[in-house]
Amino acid sequence: MLLSDTIQTAYKAIIVHRMRSLLTMLGIIIGVGSVILMVSVGRTFENYILDQVETFSNNLIEVYPTGFEKFGRTTDSLTFEDAEAIANLTTVENVAPVIFIREKVQYGTEELSPLIFGSTSVFLGNYGLKLDKGRLIDESDEKSARSVAVIGSEAANTLFGNRDPIGERIRIGSRFYTVVGVLQSLGSALLQDMDTVVTVPFSTARAITGKHQLDYMSMTSKGDDDLALADIQSTLRQRHGIDNPEEDPDKDDFIARSSAQATEIIGQVTLGLTIFLGLIAGISLLVGGIGIMNIMLVAVTERTREIGLRKALGARRKDILLQFLIEAVTLTLIGGVIGIIGGVGFGLLITAVADKLLGSVSFSLSLSALLLSFAMAMTIGLVFGLYPAKKAANLRPIEAIRWDR
Repeated sequence: MLLSDTIQTAYKAIIVHRMRSLLTMLGIIIGVGSVILMVSVGRTFENYILDQVETFSNNLIEVYPTGFEKFGRTTDSLTFEDAEAIANLTTVENVAPVIFIREKVQYGTEELSPLIFGSTSVFLGNYGLKLDKGRLIDESDEKSARSVAVIGSEAANTLFGNRDPIGERIRIGSRFYTVVGVLQSLGSALLQDMDTVVTVPFSTARAITGKHQLDYMSMTSKGDDDLALADIQSTLRQRHGIDNPEEDPDKDDFIARSSAQATEIIGQVTLGLTIFLGLIAGISLLVGGIGIMNIMLVAVTERTREIGLRKALGARRKDILLQFLIEAVTLTLIGGVIGIIGGVGFGLLITAVADKLLGSVSFSLSLSALLLSFAMAMTIGLVFGLYPAKKAANLRPIEAIRWDR
């Protein structure tokens, strides 16, 4: 029997049973689409978060109390004297101590609940925040503990609308501050809207909060991040009386991390999450394969007499085997293509929504996930179609012709 005849017979069987073929493909469509969607969306948000980290200074280093990340640990381990000691190190520069002010910002009837940082003049530069109009906080503001503020572009728009904010007075808690500068738009960084931030002089924040400890500090290294981190850790351990020669982070009362380390950690977390989502979605591919085997077994039962007649007319065992394999693979092939189109389409839709909400989110299609899911679909078609095909091929012609449903 000619191969072209076998292929034609297989395709005819698929077309004749359109609804059954569509339902059979549905599992593969959902499976392939889910894998493409989950992995691509995971990659999209991984790239988004890493891009946000890269907007900061490449040699940025941050130091936090351990309680910032670990529940039950101290949040009062860093002092202004710690920041001064680190500033004296030759491997770091632009050390900016930070105190948070947890108050609402008001102007007339408008109100905002942004992140309010009390820090020095180098703080904004460490995070790549640039001035749009007015001026930044300077050393004279810091020395005199002036009530001045630099606000983000979105904060300016929310509080003042089309009015020029420079020189206007905003209320933070019970105190009024004069707006001296507005920052350029940066968008969201690590899912935090950086365009609503408000910054006041460190000395001012220290005076109104009465804090003697820092919430955290940021700085930049003078070249080698690892060397700077080692100096910072050694200095803080010596100042805090911590004996930690084995470099056990659980013994420290602080966390020192560079932007490169943060990028690596985020990359590992998002990669693990993407793989997990891909595996979960891959289960639906397996379910789709079981559905194909089930439908093909039903098809073998329904077409037993047809198989017997074809064998009686000269069809060989391998012809029957090939026919049913072609049917199974064709169903998975078509389902895979539709699944890829659907997965990419939903991914683009989700990305478009995220771009509206978060800003600067671009869809990242995972080519490896596309090829892998398609290969998995083809493999499933072959594996789960093989048993029904072998069952059909092993039918004896006489018994098949005599078979009565």
